[in-house]
Amino acid sequence: MKKLLILCLALLTLNEITAAQQNYRVLGADKKHVAIVNAKGEVEWEIPNPTAREIHDIQYLPNGNVLFQTGYTTVVEVNKDKEVVWKHESKPKDGYTGRVEIHSYQRLKNGLTMIAESGNGRIIEVDKNDQIVNVIPLKLEKPNAHRDTRMVRPVGKGGYLVCQEGEGKVIEYDKTGKIVWSYALELGDRPRSPGHGVEGHGVEVFGAVRLKNGNTLIAGGNNNRILEVNRAGKIVWSIDHKELPGIQFAWMTTLQVLPNGNIIIGNTHAGPNNPQLIEVTRDKKVVWQFKNWDVFGDNLVAATVINLKGNVIR
Repeated sequence: MKKLLILCLALLTLNEITAAQQNYRVLGADKKHVAIVNAKGEVEWEIPNPTAREIHDIQYLPNGNVLFQTGYTTVVEVNKDKEVVWKHESKPKDGYTGRVEIHSYQRLKNGLTMIAESGNGRIIEVDKNDQIVNVIPLKLEKPNAHRDTRMVRPVGKGGYLVCQEGEGKVIEYDKTGKIVWSYALELGDRPRSPGHGVEGHGVEVFGAVRLKNGNTLIAGGNNNRILEVNRAGKIVWSIDHKELPGIQFAWMTTLQVLPNGNIIIGNTHAGPNNPQLIEVTRDKKVVWQFKNWDVFGDNLVAATVINLKGNVIR
């Protein structure tokens, strides 16, 4: 009997063992609320968010507070007692009378808060008193208040990686607004097709982070792919839309790179047959999947695993 048990354990795949050991907690925003869900699928904390049409970013702060949107122009910091302790509202800049939308924001290590303003075509950094202390202008060939930006993340020496969705480009700006690197997505030998779900395909990029090796990891939005691109613009690693068994990619959104090299990927608009979050190894083995259609839905763009240990890139 003992030998049989050992044999059965040996037959388990590494993926199954790893998945069984995960004890992740997911912070997400969808279905008009913000919630933390534990590994059992139970809601540990939640707050209604009835005025938010869609949320494209979220951040769990070191003090346990949550940074999220309550609308296209408003970002709030809420504590565990569900009290708003900080708030920012973006308005049209001087000389501009059009629409403004926020799609990305992050509390920086220096205490300032980065906010990307589509329409205004800029990144601002604001202090704890909600005063703008830095402005980085964006270079936009096709200005569009809804599509200027998606994910924006800081890189070294005060610069930013900016996903300019409407132009299908990831652009690195330095702290003065100078472009120092860019990458334009292509269709990957598949024809463009309309739609937000698994049937849609384009170059409307969503997410990007800078890796320790200097390459850039890109969540391709409706490109339905994850790409690692070097400084020369060459794709050195990727996962295609049907490359993971039993999973189909739709709108690829958030990225979290773990200390062991695994990547947690956001898979949005993919429908209930597919996971909303996926952890994969560098050799493309699935080690964990998140599906919770009771708490969240098909528009779970803003999602992050909050109890990860070590230096996580996100």
